[in-house]
Amino acid sequence: ADGEVPLESLPVSKKGMMYNSEFGEIVDCWLEEDLKLKKKDRRTNKKIHEDLKKEYGFKGSYRTVCDYIQHRKPFIKEAKMKRYERLEHPPGEAQVDFGNMTVVKDGAYKDIKLLIMSFPYSNAGFAYPLPAENSECFLEGLKNLFHQAGGVPTYIRIDNLAAAVVSIGKGEERTYTDSFLRFQAHYGFEVQACNPASGHEKGNVEKKVNYTRNNFFTTHPIMEDFSQLAEWIQKEMVADRERPHYEKGVSIQE
Repeated sequence: ADGEVPLESLPVSKKGMMYNSEFGEIVDCWLEEDLKLKKKDRRTNKKIHEDLKKEYGFKGSYRTVCDYIQHRKPFIKEAKMKRYERLEHPPGEAQVDFGNMTVVKDGAYKDIKLLIMSFPYSNAGFAYPLPAENSECFLEGLKNLFHQAGGVPTYIRIDNLAAAVVSIGKGEERTYTDSFLRFQAHYGFEVQACNPASGHEKGNVEKKVNYTRNNFFTTHPIMEDFSQLAEWIQKEMVADRERPHYEKGVSIQE
C-alpha cells in the first residue's frame, strides 16, 4: 500500500551480485508481497532461489540468496511498520510516471519510455510505450491511458516532469506548461505534483513501474513499431488485472 517507506530507501550496506543487480530488487518485491500472505503461503528461501534461476537466469548459489534474505528481511518488515503518513486513496485517484524499458528492435537492444498510470485504490495499472518523455509524448500517452481505463481520473498525482511542470514554487505551488493546462482543462481532472525528493507520495505507481519491468520486460520483447508494442503491452496489462487484489478478495479489474 502507498505511504510505506520505499524499499529503495532502505539501508543497503553490503556488496555482491544480489546488491548490484536486478536480482536484489526482485527478491525485495517478493519478500514484501509475502508479508501480505499467511506464513504457510509465503515463498521459502529454496523457492526464491529456484524461481530466480528458472525465471531470471540467476547463476548465484543458494547460500548467496539466503544471506541476502537474512540481511534484507528485517529492513523490509520495518518498512511495513514504519509509515510516513497514511495516505487514503479514493477510487478515482490515479498516479502517473514514466519507466525506462528495454526492447529488441531490428536485432538490437533499444530503450523506450513506458508511461504508466496506476490506481492505488484498486491497484489497477495501465501502460503505453513512447519514444521520449517530452510534452507531446506525455499528453499523447495520457490520452491513450484514459482510453484504456475507460474514463478520466478525477485526480492525478504526477512527478515534477519537465513535460508538465515549468517551475517548482513553495509547498504545492507549481507552474505548469500551457499545453498541459489546456489538456487538463479539456479533460477536467485535478492534478498535484509531488514534493521534491518525495517518491513515497507516488509510491503506488513506482511499484507498478518496477512490477511491469520485472514481469513483462526481463525477457526483452521484440518491437516492430510503437503501435504493435502498445497493443502487446495493453493485452498483457488486461490479463494482469484479472489477478485477485491482495486485500479485497476480488480481481483487480473488478
